[in-house]
Amino acid sequence: MERLLAIWIEAFARESPDGSTLRTHAALQDALTVLCPFTESIRLDLLVLPLRGPSRFFGGEEAVFAAVRQTVREVTTGEASLGVADGLFCAEMAARRGLVLAPGKTRAFRRSLPLGVLGRKDVATTCQRLGLHTVGSFADLERAHVAERFNKHALVLHRIARGEMNELDTQRDPRLAKRLVQLRGEDRPREEQVGFFGQRGAGEDRAEAAAHRVRRRLGADAVVVASLRGGRVPEDRATLVPWGSPASRVHETAPWPGQMRAPSPATSLAHPVAVQLRDGAGGRVVVSSRGLLSGTPGAVHFSNWTHRDVVWHAGPWPLVERWWSTNRRRAHLQVLLATDEALLLVAEAGRWWLVGIYD
Repeated sequence: MERLLAIWIEAFARESPDGSTLRTHAALQDALTVLCPFTESIRLDLLVLPLRGPSRFFGGEEAVFAAVRQTVREVTTGEASLGVADGLFCAEMAARRGLVLAPGKTRAFRRSLPLGVLGRKDVATTCQRLGLHTVGSFADLERAHVAERFNKHALVLHRIARGEMNELDTQRDPRLAKRLVQLRGEDRPREEQVGFFGQRGAGEDRAEAAAHRVRRRLGADAVVVASLRGGRVPEDRATLVPWGSPASRVHETAPWPGQMRAPSPATSLAHPVAVQLRDGAGGRVVVSSRGLLSGTPGAVHFSNWTHRDVVWHAGPWPLVERWWSTNRRRAHLQVLLATDEALLLVAEAGRWWLVGIYD
């Protein structure tokens, strides 16, 4: 189980009516995220972050504690109580007591806690009548006896007491995440890519949170994703758009005659690389005015020292565009190299360019 650093700010337990508590909490989360990207808001008065990664980066746990305390002072002008333990439940209990538990000490700490920390007065009162006063004594009860004596909620608390669950269902504020998103203006609807069976994993959530933070700090164009637009060839269709931008509501209606069909290269180069295409005798291969190759491709030369033999090719596919103005003429050629690499080349203005790479 991961050791967590809990940051408990008692003054934030009661929210101010002017919204300043929420704004300060958001600013604190942003500042702590600089120290650890996986800082998580639990409630307005509680934030947690995993301790192992930051302690390695800052050179020890004490350095992390000092950095966190300094950050809290700068953002809130107040103090926070820090605690370290395994799991969210014990980490909060440790923070409320200002305790940093060494690895392996969480179980003993949890067992020593009074029953009231479980949050159910009825369970605590009944246990006290039975002579049980600590979480540990409650954990020692047989599960069947707990089911007989208490209601279904007590069974969940029993699992917490045993360490089989790491957090109470009442520890988190279920509305806080949405409120923070609305405060930051990030609640615009956007298309979401899900897994093969429609699921969305924790990795996607962490990546999305990281992208939000980068965009807030560096601007809307700091995070871009690949997208397709209208065009006839892959290098024209592939483009980068700001992450999170709404999808275009205008459907692509242009017929694009002469458009290259699948398969498309997995990678389209934003900046084409100049290459030379030569035949078996070392002569240059060019595309004639009739759209035919002057020879059979034998090798692709990437520089004066690097070349790869061609074992198969398809094409060329001539393409004439904008005849009424610039009259751009191109011809695309697919080649398979002896190294099992597949490339998309384009001939234009008497030169060959590498514009795509197939998987």
